[in-house]
Order: sequence, then C-alpha cells, then structure tokens
Amino acid sequence: MPKSQCLMSPSPLAASPEVLALLKDLHTKSLTQEATVDWQSLPQQCTTDFDSIMLDKFIALDQDKCELVYHILRSINAKTVVEAGTSFGVSTIYLALAVAENAKRVSATTKPRVIATEKEESKAKLARAHWATAGKEIEDVIDLRVGDLRETLTSDLGTVDFLLLDIWTPLALPALKLVQPHLRPGAVVIADNTIMAADRYQELFAYVDAEGSGFRRVTMPYKGGMDMIVYQ
Repeated sequence: MPKSQCLMSPSPLAASPEVLALLKDLHTKSLTQEATVDWQSLPQQCTTDFDSIMLDKFIALDQDKCELVYHILRSINAKTVVEAGTSFGVSTIYLALAVAENAKRVSATTKPRVIATEKEESKAKLARAHWATAGKEIEDVIDLRVGDLRETLTSDLGTVDFLLLDIWTPLALPALKLVQPHLRPGAVVIADNTIMAADRYQELFAYVDAEGSGFRRVTMPYKGGMDMIVYQ
C-alpha cells in the first residue's frame, strides 16, 4: 500500500496530543530504566534496601496494560478509583483521563476522583510535576495521599469502582482489605505481574479465591501476567 494511503491507528485514549506525547515519553523513560534493573536480585520483602533501590525508579505499568485499564474504567463507568502504588504517576494519568470522561456522561457536577497512594515524598513530587504537565483536567481529579497506604487508605474513600494494585506484593492484600468495604458490586480490581510474581501473590490469591469471598479472578496473558478480579 502506498505510504499516502496508510492511516495511523487512532489513539485508544480520549486525550490531547500533548498528553499523548507526555505518556509516550514517560513510558520510554520507564522502559529504558527497567532494562538496567536486575529484578531477580531484589529483596522479596519491603526492606530499606529495596526502598533505596526503587527510590528513583519509574516502575510504570506497561503501556498496553494502561490502555486496557483505561478501557475497563470507561466500560464500567468508573468515577472513583483507588491506585495502590503511584510511583511517578504515569498510570495515574490514564486513570484520571478515564474517570474525567466518565463523569461527563452523568452531569457537569459529578466529581470524578482518583485516590492515589505513594510512600515516597520524592516520587510524589515528580508525579505531581507530570500531572501538572498533563494539565488541570488531570491534576484536579487526583487526590494524592503520601505515606504508608495502610494509614492513608483508612478514611474518606467513598464508593469505589476500581482498584489498581501496582505495588510491592506484600502490600497487595492489605490494600485490598482496606478498600474492600467500599467496593461497589461489579467493581474491578487489577493486580499486576501476577505470573512473574505468582509465588508472592499467594496470600492475595488464596483470599480472593476462597469460597464466599465475593470475588472472581482471571489471569490475563500480558507481560508478567495481570489478574482481573471482579467483586460480585
């Protein structure tokens, strides 16, 4: 086919060219950085050494996973989302774009909200800078809570439509248990790297797979694995 007849694929996101360019740049930086990390040698628990190693790392959710999450949010009409593990705020931009679009379906007064969590103040500062670059539509819907999520997710959650678990695995189950009382029927939980880190997710799997838990789980064949968990 002649080049003049080739059409570029439309973006899967409802976002400005500036935001799309920002996301492309951030994903590129994240991938470049990840290629230098020896993942097998990292400590398995949340230790001081691990925190030091990760302090300057993006560890952003892969772009194809972010795009799937965006479409899940649009399809379930999510307006309140919790993100456990914000890091430099890349995936948070996708969450904010989705809930902002969903809120427009209801009324101009509907308040979309992304409750984001980040332990490290230095990462939170960079995340805020990325959101400022993305624009006020992004900034205005994000409620960033800095500190230990076991403390920051104990209040003011409202009814939650979606939970993203993109965090060090020992904190995945504590985060879910904190948010669970606020999940609406049909809410979706996404957990990342569930194949690569399957041995470290066993407590979470046992909890959601238990009879009477109210959850149903499926593992999707994305890089490293990604689980979609639906709250019945």
